[in-house]
Amino acid sequence: MIEQLHKNFIQYLNNQKQTYERYIWKHINHDDKLIGIIGARGVGKTTYILQYLQQLNIPIHKKLYVSIDNIEVANSSLLDIAEQFSSLGGEILAFDEIHKYKNFEIELKQIYDMYDLKVIFSGSSALQLEHSKGDLSRRAVLYRVNGLSYREFLEIKLKREFRSYILDDILLNHLDIVVSNFKDFKPLEHWKEYLECGFYPFYFQNRDTYNIKLNETINTVIEVDIPSIFSIRYENITNLKKLAFYICQSKPFKLNIKELSAKIGVDRDTLYQYMEYLNRGKVFNILRSKTKGDNIFLKPDKIYLNNANLNYSYCNNQDIGMIRETFFANQLSTFHNVLVPSKGDFLVDEKYLFEIGGKNKSFTQIKDLDNSFVVADNLESGFGNKIPLWLFGFLY
Repeated sequence: MIEQLHKNFIQYLNNQKQTYERYIWKHINHDDKLIGIIGARGVGKTTYILQYLQQLNIPIHKKLYVSIDNIEVANSSLLDIAEQFSSLGGEILAFDEIHKYKNFEIELKQIYDMYDLKVIFSGSSALQLEHSKGDLSRRAVLYRVNGLSYREFLEIKLKREFRSYILDDILLNHLDIVVSNFKDFKPLEHWKEYLECGFYPFYFQNRDTYNIKLNETINTVIEVDIPSIFSIRYENITNLKKLAFYICQSKPFKLNIKELSAKIGVDRDTLYQYMEYLNRGKVFNILRSKTKGDNIFLKPDKIYLNNANLNYSYCNNQDIGMIRETFFANQLSTFHNVLVPSKGDFLVDEKYLFEIGGKNKSFTQIKDLDNSFVVADNLESGFGNKIPLWLFGFLY
């Protein structure tokens, strides 16, 4: 079995052509014994794992990549693979798409406790690993991978390097950042392309078929990943697709739960569960006020699609206001806590208040409030507390 898995692994390595290293490389501590890489389908989890294994300066027989889709896994177990691999001198074992394997938490715990192996695993963001069975949460260090930032998109497209900035730098020094670092670069030249189709790395594999592949990716999340994790009958999957479509047509601040329940054909509690499934599967990005916390059975304050590419792919009509807010919420959520405030559009880290709009957006709605900022689209550079929207694509 291990011999065949190694043959498969070498084939995966030979087919791995991507050399660009995502932001996540700078954040993962590779000294940990059990590392989980979670994120939406298509954001580059498999690519990261193969790149990491490829660069490891150890003999090929001491490292192994296993896709849970492999037929060998169906006829064995994670524990059996780990036992055989360890007995042959293996050191680094990677399991990809692990959420497809039943009771993976228990077997990963046993592997962690029984063998001197470093294990890396990837899975859908829909996994509730923090509360998983077998006390996996105490052993595994989890890293969440988002899609391409605007900075990463530009680096791949233009084959040049741009640095990232922490949020405080952008808020305090955005004008200096733009003037000093973007003299020979027009930041809005590729902006619309990124919003439409630059979030998922597979855009650069074949741009002509990007929307087809994106729809296939989201359909797989809804039709395969979510039902494999949560208790949802196959015949109800259509309701998840309906829900995604209706959210496309609604502005985030005009969510009518009663009307939406009627359209989907489910009761209120079931609707809330469906919303949470799509949120965990990274199809939605659900935001709440601080007072509501994480209670999924309370009406969300705002629901967005996870990223702007989904708006362009899924929705018949694109609302530019929705697109702007979707982008901002997605990028800030990578490393910050994003809430819905009583005034303004977003409250970040319970400290900074943001209002999102076009280049002529004023401070009227948030005037006289501390730490408040206007984030304006179609603006190359800002001034004072007015900051260009595109610059928030340089947070990672």
